[in-house]
Amino acid sequence: MSERHSAQIAVLGAGSWGSALALQLARVGHQIKLWTHMTSHAEHMRATGGNPEYLPDITFPADIAIYDDLAAALSDADHVLIVTPSHAFSETLERAKPQLSSMSGLAWASKGFEPGTGRFLHEVAVQQLGDQVPLALVSGPSFAKEVALGMPTAVTVASNQPAFGALWANLLHGESFRAYYSDDLIGAELGGALKNVIAVACGVADGLNLGLNTRAALITRGLAEMIRLGEALGADQRTLVGLAGVGDLVLTCTGDLSRNRRFGLSLGRGKSVNEALEAIDQVVEGVKTTEEAMRLAKRHGVEMPITEQVWAVIFEGRSPIEAVKTLMQRELKPESV
Repeated sequence: MSERHSAQIAVLGAGSWGSALALQLARVGHQIKLWTHMTSHAEHMRATGGNPEYLPDITFPADIAIYDDLAAALSDADHVLIVTPSHAFSETLERAKPQLSSMSGLAWASKGFEPGTGRFLHEVAVQQLGDQVPLALVSGPSFAKEVALGMPTAVTVASNQPAFGALWANLLHGESFRAYYSDDLIGAELGGALKNVIAVACGVADGLNLGLNTRAALITRGLAEMIRLGEALGADQRTLVGLAGVGDLVLTCTGDLSRNRRFGLSLGRGKSVNEALEAIDQVVEGVKTTEEAMRLAKRHGVEMPITEQVWAVIFEGRSPIEAVKTLMQRELKPESV
């Protein structure tokens, strides 16, 4: 790892994950400008010295400054990291674009597809910025609360330009935060998005008290779905069995800090989709991702039965127990397909 110098970094998005990454970047010596689009949220963070709505009982260091003015947050920044929900990525990038030319490139830690199109976020970035701009995604098994607390974490930084991926891995890397780098943007994006769908399925199964065997089967066959779609889209299978794939998948499917798993738990326990979303009261990426994953699967002729049943529960009102029966009654076939 090359020598690191302190940088000024704009982190756009002050939810739990954006705040946690801001804390990690400040922890290793960078000056952080954390931006939220809501003035009331910015004022509350300044008044409390943290982000109690998303990360209770965690105090921000002096190296994190809070902004609700996007231009001011980007002014004089060396690097930018977008950490908004995936549905807000395109709009945020459009607003930030005039000031990105003076920076090294674009990095993001949002996980999901563009709603309505199923496009990867790197495709959105290329459309808006051109295909010569360095791009990087931070992904992997990383609950925001644990990163914010400085607990040991490992992630992947995938980039279209290896040197830019290595740069961001170096910016993030610290005593309790290990960052690997990769050149497989598609695989890392796909893993980070689809694991949320499978986490909903695992939550549903656990909400129905179907046992640990069922959860293990869903994780394993969910990984098979990720790999099948990845092959159709040109992903490297090694990425999907690494941190950005199976690592994130296992964490999100088994840890109750996962909103997607908790959403599924509520569905399995009899709550409606709206009731489950209201109980979490934060963005559940798996909902929109399920819709876009089905769009991609149909477009590329890829069979994704778990994803299809999650879609049916969320968007068609199928009962969770009927979805499980449908999966169990599928025709016999070799495990390798």
